[in-house]
Amino acid sequence: MRNLRAASLALLLLPVLVSCQKMPTDRLQGRWVGESVENFASSQIARATGWAQGTSFEFRGNRVTVSVPAETPRQGIFVVAPQPASDLRVSFVRPQGGRDDVQLQLIGPELMRWRLGDGRSIVMRKVQD
Repeated sequence: MRNLRAASLALLLLPVLVSCQKMPTDRLQGRWVGESVENFASSQIARATGWAQGTSFEFRGNRVTVSVPAETPRQGIFVVAPQPASDLRVSFVRPQGGRDDVQLQLIGPELMRWRLGDGRSIVMRKVQD
């Protein structure tokens, strides 16, 4: 009887607990700026860090603005593919066609890792608007 009550209570609370969790697109909302790099050759760290610190992603609704040094900022929509927990595969869809797929990992509410491949990453911090 006691187990039945506990199971019933858990089933009643499940929708509340699930609705309290933010969806990945909600967690991405806001402006993220490059902070540091990981797993770059020591001869490339200074240059890569400078590039990373000039990089930003800004997510607003289903739109994203991607800014990287020495290029005009690009805008378009983004789509998040289902992935386990904090890992996200995000597609930036270009207005003129085509798309760029990136692998992101959310590290708590304020940090995100942009996985570039070959074990290299850019760590990005969410900033207040």
